[in-house]
Amino acid sequence: MSQTISETTGQLHISNEVPALLERIDEITPMLMAQAKENEALGRLTDLAAQSLHDAGVFRLGIPQILGGYEASPRQVIEVIEKLSYADASTGWAAMALQMATGTTAAYQGAEATAELFASGGYHLMAGQGTRLGNAKKVDGGYLLSGSWSFASGLNHASHIHTAALVEETGEARVFTLPKEQATIVDNWDVMGLKASGSIDYSTKDLFVPDEYTYIITTKSPVYGGALYRTGLANMAGINHAGWALGVGRRMLDEMQVLAQKKTGLPGAVVDSDQFFAEIAEAEAKLRSARAFIFEVWADNEGTLDRGESLSTEQETLARLAMHNATWSAHSACMTVYKWAATAALRAGDMQRVFRDMHAGTQHVTAGPALLQACGRALSGLTQDSEWVVFSLIEKEEQK
Repeated sequence: MSQTISETTGQLHISNEVPALLERIDEITPMLMAQAKENEALGRLTDLAAQSLHDAGVFRLGIPQILGGYEASPRQVIEVIEKLSYADASTGWAAMALQMATGTTAAYQGAEATAELFASGGYHLMAGQGTRLGNAKKVDGGYLLSGSWSFASGLNHASHIHTAALVEETGEARVFTLPKEQATIVDNWDVMGLKASGSIDYSTKDLFVPDEYTYIITTKSPVYGGALYRTGLANMAGINHAGWALGVGRRMLDEMQVLAQKKTGLPGAVVDSDQFFAEIAEAEAKLRSARAFIFEVWADNEGTLDRGESLSTEQETLARLAMHNATWSAHSACMTVYKWAATAALRAGDMQRVFRDMHAGTQHVTAGPALLQACGRALSGLTQDSEWVVFSLIEKEEQK
C-alpha cells in the first residue's frame, strides 16, 4: 500500500472481472426479483439479497484494484448498476450507493485510514450523504463533526458512515468517515418508493474524526487507484444514477410487454390499438436513445482520462446532461406503461412497485431542474469561464 498519488493517475483501468460479475448477476437476478416484495416490507434488503451481492462481488466494483477491488471503468459501472436495477430498483439503488461510497472512500481518504478499512483485500461498506453539509471544527489531529443528515441509502448494510460537512475555519467541504455506531441512527424511512433502499437519517454532535479519515469533497486526486477517480464524486454519482435509471426504465417496458401478450386478442383490449403501438414504440426509442447518449458521452470521457487528461467543462456538462436525460427518459417510459397498463398498474405487484420506485428516484438532486438549467447555460456558450463544482456550475472568479 505504498502507492502514491503520482503513481495512480495513469491510464484508465478496464476491469477483466466485470464480464464474470455480470454473469454472476444474471444468475442471481431471479432471486433478487423474488426478494423484492420482502425487501420492501422490511425497508431494507433481505439478508439473502444482501449476502448475494457480497458473494457476487458487487461491492468491489468501485474499489481500487490495488486494494482488491475491480476498479471498473465508467461504462462497466453503468452496465452493472443497470442490471441490478432491472432486477429490483431498490436493490440497484442501495448497491450503487454502497459501492460508490466504499470505492471513493478507499480512493480519496488518507492512506493510513484506508490501510485499516481495506486491509488484506477486504472492505468495510460505507453509506451516507454528501449533498447536505454538516458542520466541522478543526482541532488537533482532526475535526469535531456535528450535523443531521438524511437519505443514507443502504446504511442498514454498512459498517461505516461517509458524510459531508463544512469546515468552519477554512470554508472547505470535506467528507468524513466514521464507524456507524458512533452516530445516532434514526430509522424513519417511510416513503412512497425505493422503500427497500433504507435511506434513513443519522446525526452526530462534536464527534472527533481523525484527519486521515477525511478528504476534500471536490478532490480529483486519488491516493489509491487510477484515472477513474480523476472524475470526482459528482461524476461517479452521475455514472451510477444513469445506470439505475436505464435498468428501471427497461424493466418497466419489459413488464408492459408481458402484460400486452396476456391481453392481446381480448375484447376491447387497448394493447391492440394503433395508438398503443405508436406510444410504446416512442417510449422504446426514447429509452434506447438515452442509453446510447450516456454510453457515447462516457466513451469520449474514458478516452480523455486514458490519455492522462482531465475532463473539460463541456465534457462534464454532457456527462451531467446525459445522466439527467437518462432519468427522465426512463420516467417517461414508466408513464407510458402506467397509462396503457390501466388497472393492472394499480394493483400490488412488480409493475406498481417499479412505477413507485421510479418516481422516488426522480426526486434526487441529480434529476432536479437546476442541474438541467446549468447544463443549458453551459451549452449556450454563455459560461466561458465556469467549471462544475459537484452539481453546480460556478464562475471561476466567484470561486475565488
